[in-house]
Amino acid sequence: MDSPKTTVKTTGGEVRGRIEGGVARYLGVPYAAAPFGEHRFRPPAPASWDGVRDAFEHGPTPPKLPYPDVLAGLLPEPFVAGDEILNVAVWAPQGASGAPVMVFFHGGAFTNGSNAVPVYDGTAYARAGVVLVGVNYRLGVEGFLHLPGVPANRGMLDQIAALRWVRENIEAFGGDPGAVTVFGESAGAMSIATLMAMPAAEGLFHRAILQSGAGHHTHQPATAALVANELADAVGVPVDELVDIAPERLLAGHAIMLDRFQSDPRPERWGESARTSLLFAPIVDGETLPATAIERIAAGAGGDVEVLVGANREELLLFLVPTGIVDHIGEDAVAAIVAGFGLPDGAVDRYRANRPEGSAGQLYSDIVTDSAYRIPAVRLAEAHGRAYVYEFAWSSTAYEGRLGACHALELPFVFDTFASSAELTGPNPPRALADAMRSAWVAFATTGDPGWPRYGSERAVRTFGKTVETVLDPCSDLRELWDGIR
Repeated sequence: MDSPKTTVKTTGGEVRGRIEGGVARYLGVPYAAAPFGEHRFRPPAPASWDGVRDAFEHGPTPPKLPYPDVLAGLLPEPFVAGDEILNVAVWAPQGASGAPVMVFFHGGAFTNGSNAVPVYDGTAYARAGVVLVGVNYRLGVEGFLHLPGVPANRGMLDQIAALRWVRENIEAFGGDPGAVTVFGESAGAMSIATLMAMPAAEGLFHRAILQSGAGHHTHQPATAALVANELADAVGVPVDELVDIAPERLLAGHAIMLDRFQSDPRPERWGESARTSLLFAPIVDGETLPATAIERIAAGAGGDVEVLVGANREELLLFLVPTGIVDHIGEDAVAAIVAGFGLPDGAVDRYRANRPEGSAGQLYSDIVTDSAYRIPAVRLAEAHGRAYVYEFAWSSTAYEGRLGACHALELPFVFDTFASSAELTGPNPPRALADAMRSAWVAFATTGDPGWPRYGSERAVRTFGKTVETVLDPCSDLRELWDGIR
């Protein structure tokens, strides 16, 4: 028997969704026009249609390269053909009115991901009384390539357009436009810090949850110019002709450029990308983004937004264990990374004291995890002044337990989507931990209080691991190593 249908009128037109188990789902709803043809490399334009549009299946996904085979099973990447890639997926409690709203921005290094990824299913949130919105935005070349005469940060402008769509339409889905929490993971969290720093996003959201990403991953125009030049060389055209090249050909050029970057990541060739490991990121263009996100937040931008920020204990192991790289890292590589970060004498010994049985590869992971994830989260909490901080510390049982508390592992706990994540979590992950995380996220979105003290002078951190507890200034000896280091 067909599930019941429900129709909602939006600013673009009417959409028809399905109701299953008390949850109304509206998938593939355009919040902006297809960003191709006359709209390509332009700011997002309004979408509209005639009649009632069925919203039963996920909408088209943005052009992107696939993940490497070794990560494809851990990070599934559905492909949905079509041009209307600027769409949202909405999960709402049946009959809701005035419900808190959570808007999710996916990760993927600004080059991968979509709202169709199964782990991002919003059913558990709708059943908890929240209206959840998953957002697609332009990625890679289409969203973040910086070129003269072309609007900067188009992927970020898409996110702002989605938040405006939420403000104008979410009440019709049962949500409260005055209680909007944005949350995201990895590049999605970096996006949220960037949104806090963008004048055009001011007032569009009230709370923010940043998972494994903070305010340090933006690029200057000089780095963007280096990347554009490399892409033009890979495609075989002058830089000013890139805007006329078909998306498929630019993706092929992106793949060539990525291979070059991985084989020769020198800063003089790639600028800040060598530090961030991102070829594409939000650009400090002086207009849409006046300064780096962390600088803007430290100066007071986003000060009226309640913040919850954190990281996973062993983020980098996702990229080192499945590839086998972790077993080929020696003490010389650890010494080189410590020197490259400018850490003080004795840093390696201090990290080794915190993991006395760890291999060189695990020490390398700990140091880079701190540099890219944990310390940026701490810096954002310090800059904001009123943030809550968490750490995800449960270790996956996949790969014989070697993945640890790796990057992206918290996602199936946050969304309660274990069925879509068995290769990442391993069998029988603890559902009680998922309940604890999701309850904290919902409480924060509802009241602004996730259930533990703010970071503050005591540096309170909620740890989600074998136990759930609040710890004061965890690994303070390692945190202090990074004082004064960007």
